[in-house]
Amino acid sequence: MLAEALALPCDKVALHYFPDGESKVTLPANLPSTVIVCRSLHRPNEKLLELILVAETARNMGVKRLLLVAPYLCYMRQDIAFEPGEAVSQKIIGQLLAQYFDGVITVDPHLHRINTLKEAVPAAHAVSLKATEPMAQYLRQNFADPVIVGPDEESRQWVSAVASAYDWEFYIAEKQRFGDHQVEISLQELPLDGRDLVIIDDIASTGATLVQMARQLRMFSPASLSVIVTHGFFIGNAMAELKKAGVHNIWSSDAIPHPSNVFSIIALVAEAVENLLAEVH
Repeated sequence: MLAEALALPCDKVALHYFPDGESKVTLPANLPSTVIVCRSLHRPNEKLLELILVAETARNMGVKRLLLVAPYLCYMRQDIAFEPGEAVSQKIIGQLLAQYFDGVITVDPHLHRINTLKEAVPAAHAVSLKATEPMAQYLRQNFADPVIVGPDEESRQWVSAVASAYDWEFYIAEKQRFGDHQVEISLQELPLDGRDLVIIDDIASTGATLVQMARQLRMFSPASLSVIVTHGFFIGNAMAELKKAGVHNIWSSDAIPHPSNVFSIIALVAEAVENLLAEVH
């Protein structure tokens, strides 16, 4: 889809898995001087190793400029060591990618305490895109005047951007996390009764935060209750738990393939690739 949007030729890397779990990658025999590798890095451990094999092989074949498009970029959440001995995976993986790729383009990376993607991925070109515009456009197709709600301060950047696109109201809740599956959400008294409420976040993994948020919002007897995220993992029974919590719609972008995909980030990424190609050439 990205190649089609860019009107560029496209080919696939052939993957073979040996019985012992090793991967063999085979690139197309003839490569141009500039190659764009597109791979979303969910389920990352195996993909990262294969990505390095691809990059090193491409360089050995004479590729001069190597760009990575990773709509979902893995290992960005761990940006400091919270306990002695913890690996700061953001810096390690970011430096690894910068070693092999001249440029990296991603969408809504899970960054906490840094301001730019380049701080995490010190490549010559590090581009972080926001999915808020296509997200807002999709919501506009479904609601005339929704109220946008974010589960915590980290979500404010997405919530405020989506809300400002059509001058919608928005509110931010407070969140306390007690582990991967335990969170507590608190909302003040808000004028939300009978409205179309939309919870927005960048990522949904276990869905615990969104479930707690939905339970809180049910007390307002909303006309509808929806969840929309850029990256939808919805691990395990997350979808069922959200439905049980009163969520009518569960939506995500196509950055990670999932049954909840309803809006696309392809045009957004294609524009960024075109700009980067113009810059590197």
